[in-house]
Amino acid sequence: MPSNENVQNTHISAELRELHGAVLDIVAAMIGSQRDEMLIAAAGIRLDRALFPLLVLIERLGPIGVVSLADRVGRDYTTVSRQVAKLEELGLVERRASEVDRRVREAVVAPAGKAMTDAIDVARERLMRAAFADWEAQDVRDLVRLVRRFAETMRGGAGETVT
Repeated sequence: MPSNENVQNTHISAELRELHGAVLDIVAAMIGSQRDEMLIAAAGIRLDRALFPLLVLIERLGPIGVVSLADRVGRDYTTVSRQVAKLEELGLVERRASEVDRRVREAVVAPAGKAMTDAIDVARERLMRAAFADWEAQDVRDLVRLVRRFAETMRGGAGETVT
């Protein structure tokens, strides 16, 4: 009986290539400078575009150390450290000693920063609802479930993450 393993491998390889391309498209759309500027404007806030993703990540993941934050955004530690200092100067984040390792300083969102990320969340939801306006509710639920599953797999369940 002939094996169809090569045909299946070719089909899976094509799907994985398509998946990789789709993920790259999504990442570009989600982190692009135009998207950040659109969200900043839609939220009605004033914030330097370079500081925007850092504030959002600090609010979502904080308390977080600058090294971890730099790794998340793919920027140099010294650059991120200066940008977090600027966020602190603006009263949007606070830095404090880590409860786990007192030598490490972590960033945590301040009340003014939380108010800003709340405004960003409202604007993001409004824009995303418009993007999904012609989708069936079940399709949106399936997308969320599968993307979350994929993210969890890439984060630790499947070994090294490949970009």
